[in-house]
Amino acid sequence: MALPPGLSEVTFADGIAEMRSIVGNEWVFDQPADLNTYRDFYSVLWGEPEEKHASAAIAPANVEEVQAVVRTANERSIPLYPISTGRNLGYGGAAPVLSGSVVLDLKRMNKVLDVNESNCSCLVEPGVSYFDMYRHLRESGSKLWLDVPDPGWGSMVGNALDSGGGYTVGGYRGHWEAVCGIEAVMADGELFRTGMGALPGSETWQQYRMGIGPCLDGLFRQSTLGVVTKMGFYLFPEPEAALSTSVEVFRFEDIEELIEIMNELEYGNVFNGMPGVSSPVLSQENPIAMSIVPEPDVMNRMVAETGHAAWRASFNFYGPEKVIRAQWEHVQERYAHFPGVKFTESSFVKLPLSPEDLERVQKPRFGIPSLDIFSVGSRGYGNFNPSDGHIWFSAVIPRSGKGIIDANRVMRRECERLGLDLFMFVPSVTCWTRSFVLFAAVPVYKDPERNRHLRDAVKEVIGICASHGWGEYRCPPAFMDDVMDAYSFNDNKLRRVNEQIKDALDPNGILSAGRYGVWPQHLREGREA
Repeated sequence: MALPPGLSEVTFADGIAEMRSIVGNEWVFDQPADLNTYRDFYSVLWGEPEEKHASAAIAPANVEEVQAVVRTANERSIPLYPISTGRNLGYGGAAPVLSGSVVLDLKRMNKVLDVNESNCSCLVEPGVSYFDMYRHLRESGSKLWLDVPDPGWGSMVGNALDSGGGYTVGGYRGHWEAVCGIEAVMADGELFRTGMGALPGSETWQQYRMGIGPCLDGLFRQSTLGVVTKMGFYLFPEPEAALSTSVEVFRFEDIEELIEIMNELEYGNVFNGMPGVSSPVLSQENPIAMSIVPEPDVMNRMVAETGHAAWRASFNFYGPEKVIRAQWEHVQERYAHFPGVKFTESSFVKLPLSPEDLERVQKPRFGIPSLDIFSVGSRGYGNFNPSDGHIWFSAVIPRSGKGIIDANRVMRRECERLGLDLFMFVPSVTCWTRSFVLFAAVPVYKDPERNRHLRDAVKEVIGICASHGWGEYRCPPAFMDDVMDAYSFNDNKLRRVNEQIKDALDPNGILSAGRYGVWPQHLREGREA
């Protein structure tokens, strides 16, 4: 067992004994077989001395038990690492960032506390998964949708806190954007509520996010400052119909205007579903991956030879049939001037879904959680050997044609130079309405030599992307310090302010030490860039 750094066995044992008295013996996990559950099975440090291991795990049943556990840890400076369900695969799973931390596992806190049909909102505990919430909505006869990520087995709270995304309507599919109201246990064990939740007896906690004064919800996003025990979300009222369409253009040089018009249409609410951009001519072998973008004359020649479009923009609409068909008509008018433009209506369904519809639709686009995503890489990506999992590389890039082309070329060429295998989704993801995210799955193996090379290569890619102005919005623990270092404006002022807040709110440094590069004062030495 890995003890927390600087903590004696006696102090640690005393703290665990008190936590055992709080939650009950069966909810304290400190045996090797139990703690194996809290490893990161996609770790790039697997089997190496630096791999992150929990010293124990504690599973409280309610807010009062969380408060008592946190107070116990704070009195003895025992580091805690809160998780909701620990399903954050590719970004660290259930393992702590600081080896020796006690994982605070909130899976037992799995109540849907409220669903407000008229306000289209809900209030949930951190152990509520997307499957749990979907089941609750269906069994209660609700007419509300939730937005789900791939896969849907994780926690609504945990996914939002890490800024996960989904597939439906803007304002909902960026899961942090849909949050309204947070309750958290602070490092001293006191209970804190954001927004209108700070008003005793408030009837508008899930209606108005701001409350009075500074909006403090952001203190808990990807943070080390509190244990979130309740979170409110906006939900989407089930629409009358859903329409999926695409626009294809046949020249390399059309990409810039294709995306400019797409942006204008989305920002103006002409369409509201998740859009997409792909290149049929470059994705013939694998429809969800794309090879390197060639020079214009080469790509135009490929288009002429194959008949495949250079670029495709996909549009999704939710709403009354009459409205969304008029919106699609307007989209076609906006693109009608492109030479050879092709318009396709790929799917139209009336809601609620029939059993037949349910079998053929992409479930997350209808707020339905699934595990289908695991079939994508179950046997390894491309011509890789079957992998032992993957990590995500997730850089935010400009929402423009140039942004797509530059990021594709840089990533493909640099990763080839470094011998870094990756599966890059085409050519970016649009969960967030004002940016693109370049998602790449990097396969990992339970092979220290391969993983050492992988770590060195990924760290170099982080620096290369930063030199182009592209920062990751989310990353696995092995690279959190490197990514935070890349946000280096004014001598890393972002990190320094985070550290000041950490020191003020968690002076003993017990919560989520090292998460996203923010370390408590006693562990900071030698870590600065």
